Amino acid sequence: QVRLVESGGGLVQAGGSLRLSCAASGRIFSIDAMAWFRQVPGKQRELVAATTSGGGVMITNSVQGRFTISRDNAKNTVYLQMDSLKPEDTGVYFCNAGVAEDSTGHARGYWGQGTQVTVSS
Repeated sequence: QVRLVESGGGLVQAGGSLRLSCAASGRIFSIDAMAWFRQVPGKQRELVAATTSGGGVMITNSVQGRFTISRDNAKNTVYLQMDSLKPEDTGVYFCNAGVAEDSTGHARGYWGQGTQVTVSS
């Protein structure tokens, strides 16, 4: 059993910053990619940023230069630093991780419960 717990969401004015954290716990042998998704009502969940165990990083165009993703492999934790926030960044942010629970290395995708980010204008 693997659990992902997000924290750090909240209400912030436009131009402000927030830092999201997502910690994985439970039966973990290894973690491959870790990512942040965003969902707003009526729209599909979209990928915001992702990072691989080898250090590769992907940031979606709409947040390039404002958001930074990082991870602490020793803590099984991924972070999303969000600066210069805009009202259109508002949504529920979900953490996703590909976790292998044993030495076979077969990874399953897990989701956190989501954390609300609201940016006021």
